[in-house]
Amino acid sequence: MKRKGVSFSLPVTVVMLVIGFIYFSTVFVFIDRWFSLTSSPGIANAAVFTALALVCIYNYSIAIFRDPGRVPLNYMPDVEDPESPVHEIKRKGGDLRYCQKCSHFKPPRAHHCRVCKRCVLRMDHHCIWINNCVGHTNYKVFFVFVVYAVTACVYSLVLLVGSLTVEPQDEDDEMGSYLRTIYVLSAFVLIPLSIALGVLLGWHIYLILQNKTTIEYHEGVRAMWLAEKGGQVYKHPYDIGAYENLTLILGPNVLSWLCPTSRHIGSGLRFRTAFDSIHGSSEAKP
Repeated sequence: MKRKGVSFSLPVTVVMLVIGFIYFSTVFVFIDRWFSLTSSPGIANAAVFTALALVCIYNYSIAIFRDPGRVPLNYMPDVEDPESPVHEIKRKGGDLRYCQKCSHFKPPRAHHCRVCKRCVLRMDHHCIWINNCVGHTNYKVFFVFVVYAVTACVYSLVLLVGSLTVEPQDEDDEMGSYLRTIYVLSAFVLIPLSIALGVLLGWHIYLILQNKTTIEYHEGVRAMWLAEKGGQVYKHPYDIGAYENLTLILGPNVLSWLCPTSRHIGSGLRFRTAFDSIHGSSEAKP
């Protein structure tokens, strides 16, 4: 996989600081206060949360530095290829999609990113929090990061609430004020973050089950409206069934669904469609 260049990003710096704060408060305040870091439950919880934090950082780093997918300079759509029953065209004119800024044809599901200033394969959206586009090659690792981030936030919230049930012992006023500040800041960060990431996770689960990108969802709303206006039924061409859609994004091996592996994704220049099975079955008939 290609890697993109490194540049300073304030949102990415903020995310790393938030991760560091949540880790510090969870391990050295919540877990220590509830179980004590010298006890077996305390050590076990600290080890689990540390592993979860490391996995989050690892997947987050890959999402940042992995190139989301470049269109080959020599790409040329083959309109006579029987293996490609879907050829995306411009909304106006009906011509094949061509990027005037990049000076090349666009493969199916590719879009030009104004921020990255180039076309991205199977572009979902540009995310300021990773300072990168979410596209063909890094979509899975982005999704996996969100899964682990939601898990870590909920885990930290449980530990926060649990630690509040413990009666403070030998705490002077200065220490009590320090802990109250940590608890208030942690709640202020964790509650809205858990909600926001939970909504984001639910949104992308929906997209994966439908085999849509965020861009395709919004385009599909308009296409559905136009189809209904013309008395037709719109169906997303890349939706091949919930389980098949899952395996296309997360991989054929269920055990690797939460790993940042992406050997199964293919070139990003052609995708299976609902018309493939129809095309294949029609050829099989005598």
